[in-house]
Amino acid sequence: MSNKLKMTFDPRTIEHLGIKMYSTLPPAIAELIANAYDACASEAIVKLSDNPKKIEVIDNGTGMTFNEVNEYFLKIGRNRRIESQETPCERFPTGKKGLGKLALFGIGKKIEVITKKDEEKIRFVMDWDKIMSTEGEYEPKFDIKQCSKDDCGTTIIVHDLKRKTGFELEPLAISIAKLFNFNDENFHIKLILNDDKEIEIDRDLKFKNITKQFRWTVLDDIKKLLNDENYEHFNDVKGTLFTSEKPLRPGLRGVTLYADGRMVNLPEFFGVSESSHFFSYLTGYLDIDFVDKWEEDVISTDRQSLDWDHEKLQALRAFLQRVIMAVSKDWRERRKEKKEKEVQESTGIDFKNWLDKTPKDIREKLNTVISSISDKDVEMPVEKQKEVVETIHELVPEYPYYHWRHLHESIKGVSKEDYQRADYLRAATEAAKKYENIVKDLSGEHSITGQTLMMKSFGKEEIKPVHITNCVTETDKILRKDKNSCLLEL
Repeated sequence: MSNKLKMTFDPRTIEHLGIKMYSTLPPAIAELIANAYDACASEAIVKLSDNPKKIEVIDNGTGMTFNEVNEYFLKIGRNRRIESQETPCERFPTGKKGLGKLALFGIGKKIEVITKKDEEKIRFVMDWDKIMSTEGEYEPKFDIKQCSKDDCGTTIIVHDLKRKTGFELEPLAISIAKLFNFNDENFHIKLILNDDKEIEIDRDLKFKNITKQFRWTVLDDIKKLLNDENYEHFNDVKGTLFTSEKPLRPGLRGVTLYADGRMVNLPEFFGVSESSHFFSYLTGYLDIDFVDKWEEDVISTDRQSLDWDHEKLQALRAFLQRVIMAVSKDWRERRKEKKEKEVQESTGIDFKNWLDKTPKDIREKLNTVISSISDKDVEMPVEKQKEVVETIHELVPEYPYYHWRHLHESIKGVSKEDYQRADYLRAATEAAKKYENIVKDLSGEHSITGQTLMMKSFGKEEIKPVHITNCVTETDKILRKDKNSCLLEL
């Protein structure tokens, strides 16, 4: 066994793969969380401290022996999958490029590592300035102490941070959550600020501030939408897509791809034209673990994109485009139905009943107007829709030809049911009877009927019992005994 810890490298590798690739907190912290997961930890605790300024990641995983630190942790570019390093929890390792440790130098200059395994506690510090001044071989100082047999795990502390401002707990937690999609009930991530406030990071946190409206699960809803989909990995794709009630900010739009619990592609729409405002509402995630099992490495080093030029990924991309288009179509239908339901509930108007009770020529035109108001692409508030629909209903109600005659309520009362049954002769007869009775009451002539009644009531004589004007002339007042005009509204 070697009695030295030694890191060998080209200093430019540290600079390009450390500082240049991981200059922000979320991806750098994500590498430490991933290491904890790969080490079979049941939890990873990320502690942020403003005074003194530092970041500490503590896991209760397997830890490392002195030899493992040398052969595994300090070896740049090691592929643990090729080496087939066994783990007691049988988790599929999320890391494979051996570059995650360099991420820490993107956020701080000194990295303190404390790891415990097999009754030994090993502590060493990696110093950025000293590493960059070496000739490609760096030997960090270390010490070894005894610990209990059951005591294991790793703590990594980042000192001398480049960040000088205070930490913001929730925004950072959400940013980290976007980088993971672990579906493992035996692994928990916790973020603690100044030993005071804390947040547990889970797969749902990334969508915390989004008010969801509709959702689609891949194996259930998407399969129904695509029907005869024959993409070879269709049954291997899992996940959920959401649409929000209101347009999302640009940074929240798009579908994120994950493999083995870690992000492999930033949210996007996979080449589908984004001309429709549907794309302002769509978000979600898809698990495509199978791409991480391929012999070819199709995931970028920073895990933010896939090599879409690869033949296998072109087939995946074409499939994802079909998924997006199917969801887009279904969203439009769901949204239209929801809008119509909301407007019907707010107005109390039954659209189907309304349309069914209009003549065919009017029904078709009316349906076009109503559909355009509730159309998925029309951004009209429900309250405004309600106002417009109520106005149209007033102009074109059920049985519009009946209402357009502006019949007196008395006439409607005796003829409406017959009219609705299309018994027009009876409706007209009943209306005429009612009209005649009203004229009898107004004229006082109850002994005569028909034309005789009408001629006497509305005759040519200067003095007649019934007037049909709103105004009373001075002549009328002189000639009429009651001096008051009455209006017969028909």
